[in-house]
Amino acid sequence: DDPAFGPLDAPVTIVEFSDFNCPYCQRWHREVSAELFATYPDQIRFIYKDFPIVGGGAVGFAAAHAANCAREQDAYWEYHDAMFSGAYPLNSEGFAAASEALGLDTQALMECFGSERYVEEIQADFQYGASLGINGTPTFFINGIPLTGAQPLAEFINVIDSELGD
Repeated sequence: DDPAFGPLDAPVTIVEFSDFNCPYCQRWHREVSAELFATYPDQIRFIYKDFPIVGGGAVGFAAAHAANCAREQDAYWEYHDAMFSGAYPLNSEGFAAASEALGLDTQALMECFGSERYVEEIQADFQYGASLGINGTPTFFINGIPLTGAQPLAEFINVIDSELGD
């Protein structure tokens, strides 16, 4: 039930536990992710899990909920990128502004946000991450191999190339 992209049969699966309120997560998404996915366009399945922890987690939790609401309009990844862009405050006004900028049904998104219907899903992601010993973001698992922090592209390439046998 988590947002994902890339081939289902990709030889490499990357699971990221992340927090929209985490500056290191934001940096990784801005500086590394696009080039990483462009380098391995058919070889990575990427799965995103919410792990709102920064500053007690409330801000990241709210942003995760809004992003899940955008998913109802088939705009999860666009909304995800908007949340990490730094262009929108991570509050209800920012969530609505991002929705409007993306051309979404803002009223529907905000009604969803107010409903709190994704609370259990976000909590389940968090509890799963905690059960794996995660205590910071971003944390990645590349075919089960942990990589913690906003690591540079070269670190991902090393692990991925090893997994691909290159």
